[in-house]
Amino acid sequence: MTNAAKIGIAVVALASLGGLGYLGVQRQGPKATEVRIEGVEARDLVSSVTASGKIQPRTKVDVSADVTGRIVRLAVKEGDIVQRGQFLLQIDPEQPAAALQRAEAALASAKAQEAQSRANSIQAKRNYERLLQIQKATPTLVSVEQVEQAKTQSEVNEALLESATFAVQQAQASVRDARQSLNRTTIVAPMSGKITRLRVQEGETAIMGTLNKDAATLLTIADMSVLETKVKVDETDVARIKVGDSAVVQIDAFSDTTFVGRVVEISLSSTAGATTTAANTDQAVDFEVKIELINPPTETRPDFSATARIVTDTRTQVLSIPIIALTVREDSALSPGDSAMPMGQQPTKQVGKRDIEGVFVVGTDNKVSFRPVKVGIAGERHFEVLNGLKAGEQIVAGTYQAIRDLKDGALVRSATTPDAKPKS
Repeated sequence: MTNAAKIGIAVVALASLGGLGYLGVQRQGPKATEVRIEGVEARDLVSSVTASGKIQPRTKVDVSADVTGRIVRLAVKEGDIVQRGQFLLQIDPEQPAAALQRAEAALASAKAQEAQSRANSIQAKRNYERLLQIQKATPTLVSVEQVEQAKTQSEVNEALLESATFAVQQAQASVRDARQSLNRTTIVAPMSGKITRLRVQEGETAIMGTLNKDAATLLTIADMSVLETKVKVDETDVARIKVGDSAVVQIDAFSDTTFVGRVVEISLSSTAGATTTAANTDQAVDFEVKIELINPPTETRPDFSATARIVTDTRTQVLSIPIIALTVREDSALSPGDSAMPMGQQPTKQVGKRDIEGVFVVGTDNKVSFRPVKVGIAGERHFEVLNGLKAGEQIVAGTYQAIRDLKDGALVRSATTPDAKPKS
């Protein structure tokens, strides 16, 4: 066989192999995307907001000193139960007692001066009246000048008496002030409760707390019968919470038990308040929510860390889809006659000017079509379906990457993962 014949045979063989390969590719068709497929089912959904905070008594009082002095007697210790009006501690009363004595002495002196001024006023008034009568009876015995001088003297003594009276009132006020200062050296319980914090010891100096309340606080009394969890909730979630909503509270100190609570107060202003400036406008905005604990354990202490799950809404046996299944596509990609959009159904939630939320529905031919869906509340892993889907329909429920890249008409096949749900 000649070389030319051999070359011809080789060319024919290669062409045949190429044709067979092309036919194989054509028969194979487009490659199916591996996804997780789930059915649209009815489920019980619970919408909730989770936030963390601290355990605090609803009512507590920080007891501080109104006078400065050394603590000479301390009658309580941390953890004691006290009653309203019970003696707590004594601040050295020596200087306030001395000040009270000086004030009382000044009051006595002012009263004596008032008595003398009153006597002088009475005497001057009598002299004036006597001269006036003599002048009327015998004008020649008393001159007009003498009568005027007596009248002036009477008015002066009357003014002195008035001044002495005011001096007595001032001295009385000084006595009351000094006595109050002395009384302030004796600290009694302003309310009944437990001493949850004791910051001082006998022999230490108590200071006034006019400008520094923290430094002046001696102890804290709390009513531990009503406890609350103060949690911080993000601004995106606080609008869903209402007073009276139930909550499940997990206290870190009792990790094996959960407690029931209810929302009793929602702050109207954020925790940042007026301190937020233009420089930190990107800072998260939180609002304080108070949750009253129902039947908390007696071992609960203030400042225990807690996590609260506030139930904002519930649904019983409603159609639902996995949260991951909901995606966003451009509205313009759906023409008016697109079979993916049921007749009469309008786009539901506009995410952008041309974006719409929906899911990919799997057809009988394993091809997907995007369908707009209106969702309601969100549970832990599922959205409530308000319209757009029917029970039993198969949708693409994962993975996130597959859903993000999926397009209308794409061929899919069920993933062979243990949690994959086969098509019915």
